[in-house]
Parts: sequence; C-alpha cells; structure tokens
Amino acid sequence: MLIFRILLGLFGLGVVVFVHELGHFIAARLMGIKVEAFSIGWGKAILKKKIGEVEYRLGAFPIGGYCKMKGQSDFDMSGGKNNHGSSAEPAEKGSFFAAHPFRRIVACAGGPLFNLLFAVLVLSVIWGAGFEVNTLSNRIILVSDIQPGTVNPADDAGLQTGDRIVNIRGRETETFNDIQGIISVHPEEELPIQVQRNGETLDLTVRPALDKSTGAGRIGIFFWTDPIIEQVAEGSAAEIAGLKSGDTILSVNGEALPHTMALAAILEERPSVLEVSYLREGVTSTATLLPIFAADGAPANLGIAWQAVRYENPRLSPPVAVARGAVETWRIFVISVRSLSLLFRGVDLTKAVSGPIRITYMVGDVAATGFTHSFIAGLSSMVNFLALISIALCIMNLLPLPVLDGGMILLFLVEAIRKKPPHPRFVSAFQMVGVVLIAGLMIFAIFGDILYLANR
Repeated sequence: MLIFRILLGLFGLGVVVFVHELGHFIAARLMGIKVEAFSIGWGKAILKKKIGEVEYRLGAFPIGGYCKMKGQSDFDMSGGKNNHGSSAEPAEKGSFFAAHPFRRIVACAGGPLFNLLFAVLVLSVIWGAGFEVNTLSNRIILVSDIQPGTVNPADDAGLQTGDRIVNIRGRETETFNDIQGIISVHPEEELPIQVQRNGETLDLTVRPALDKSTGAGRIGIFFWTDPIIEQVAEGSAAEIAGLKSGDTILSVNGEALPHTMALAAILEERPSVLEVSYLREGVTSTATLLPIFAADGAPANLGIAWQAVRYENPRLSPPVAVARGAVETWRIFVISVRSLSLLFRGVDLTKAVSGPIRITYMVGDVAATGFTHSFIAGLSSMVNFLALISIALCIMNLLPLPVLDGGMILLFLVEAIRKKPPHPRFVSAFQMVGVVLIAGLMIFAIFGDILYLANR
C-alpha cells in the first residue's frame, strides 16, 4: 500500500510540474524564444527524442522538471555581460536574452499562469461532473468537555457541546470542511458566528488562536460524529469482537456513548478491556474488545471507521461549472497567500512547511484513501488535491527570489523601466542570496518531511 501511495504521489506531482513547464514552453514559443530542451524530471535523461529544434526528455528523478530556453544559461541577467562582468558577444537572435524584457517576463510568467489555469480546469470538471464528499457535520464538541481543565476560544465565545455552527462571517457552514476552512485562515481575528442550540439561533463572536504547530487558526472544538460503524478492519479488535458495519455503539464500560469522542476519552484511560453495548437491526447486544496500546503512548486502533456525512454536489452546466471553478481557484489562491503570511508569526516551520517528500506522500495518501471508497471518489480526491498543489506551486514560483520565476520577473521589470540591465554585481549578489535562501528552505523542508514520515 505504501508503494502504491508513493507511485500515485509521484504521478500526481509529475502532472503539476508538467503543466508548469508546459506553460514556460508555450509562452516562450509565443514570444519568439527558442526552446532547446523540455524535460519532466531531473537528472540524467532515461528517454529523449528530438522533434524539430526541441529535445524532449524524461529525467531519472521523476519530481521536478525544466524548460531550457536557448541562451538562458549563457548570460546572466545583466543582458550583455557574462558571469564575471566582462564583455560578451550580443545574444544570438531567438535566444532568451535577445528578447525584449517584457517577452522574457511573459516566458517566466507562463509557468505560474498555467498552474492557475490547470486549477480552474480541474475544479471546473469536478463541479461539472458533480461529486460526493465524505465529511463531518457542523455539530461540535468542546475540547474542554473531553479534556477537562483546558480553556479554549470556543469556551470564551460561549459555545457548547451539541451546538451547530451554521454561519461564520456571513458564510453558511453546512459541514465540518466549511467551518475548518474559515477558522484555519483567520487566527487572532474577531469572527461573528451563528449557532443553533435547542431550536434557537444565537449570535456569538469567537477569536481563533494561532496554532503554532500548523500555522492555522483553532478554537478548541471537535466535530460530532455519531457512533455508527462504517467499516471494520480485517483482523482488528473490533472484528474479533464481532462488530460489523452498521452497528451503533450505545455504551462502553457502562458509559453512554453519544458521540465518538466519548470513546476517545475512555481510551485515554488505557483500559485493558472494553465492554461494548451496541444496536444491530433493532436488537441490543454486547461484545468484549481487547484494545492494544502502543508503547509510545499512541491511541489504540480498534479497527473501526465511523460513518461520515455524505454531502452531494449536483452537476452544474458547463458555463456555471467554469465560473465556479474560477471562483474556487481564486478563493484558494487568496487563502494560500494568507496562510503564507502566517509563517512569519512564530509557527513551527518543521510542521507547517512541506517539502517534496511530504507533498508526494500526501498526494498519494489522499488519492489512495479516496480509492478505498470508489474509483470516482479516489480520482476526484486526487485531482482536487492536485489543484491545491498547483495553486501553491504558482504562488511559490511568483515569490521575488532568484532561481524562482518571480525573481527573474522582478529583474526584467526593473530592466524594462530603467531601459538598461541591472549591474552585474547586483545581479550576482541577488542570485547568491536567493540560492542560499532556497537551498536552506529545501534542506529545512526535507528535514521536516523526514520527521513527518517517521512520526507516521
């Protein structure tokens, strides 16, 4: 299963990178800049074929890729100087530095732009086809009720276990995804919320705290899940005890089980035996489970998957689907930029910053989890997640740092305004700082990835 997830992740990440490099390729060709090589993957080419003036390659390392434009590496961004600042021959016609700065800007911006268009396309297809989401309801449980002694923003706001959060900041919240999507990107902000409690609608205000381990906002709630079994893992404690899909757990060790977090609270005590009362087809029965606890203190895995809420999104007409895809892409883009700003507010970067290893695993994990429900669900989950990765790649590449597209765009823009290229020493220093920053970030992210997978 792990190999399957890794292969899915490599394939998915390869698609996003292919789209990015394809954007550079098409933009360069449209701007009259010749392309010498187009590669998916880094390292030695294991497959290559030349068609016309372009050599198409498949690299040995299947993450990443590049579009090599003519003359792009022959000159630095001084436009007429080599890397030592001495005179150089004029750039050859059709090469990267022979083009006007604005044409170079278009060639650099083509990659990020295609990532955005890819997100619009896949999200439009998803909305046009219609989809089903397995999520949780908008009913909540206070963390303080499960972990006595803790006080969280939800407690300060006057929320109670059993409340349904139906609106935040004027936006309806029908599911757990809706609530989490708003709370996570508005830490330390006053948010007006509406809740339903015992048939009444109450207006409250909550101020999410910043979770420095993730960079997201949190208010201290769990989401209510009825204790109805969706699936029982083969060979698990639940299967050995005779529990089956569709069973409703009524009590455990004599304690009523209104929701699944009540069971989590019982397991915190690490009991050696669980006496379970459950309802099956109108008949109440009992079973005995023997939980196995890991030595590292991890929670026991009983082999039970709880029944989620299935939320159906109907098919939309093509024009409406495209409009919805564009709106969703813009919404995710704005949220991603806001999330990026949270990295400078003291968050734990080893957990909040993902490198290529973790992203590959996450793409495969999301897809593999979806495929356990159905092929369509797996495909929908995977392409939806790829849209998120594609938007993140767009934003990352537009950062004004050398090596990235944004850094080159910035220098070419300065060149166009000043009508002369920047001084070679400035370019060299700018590039050196950028290379150090990017290399440091990659090492840091990969280190965090290794810790993440080790914990998994």
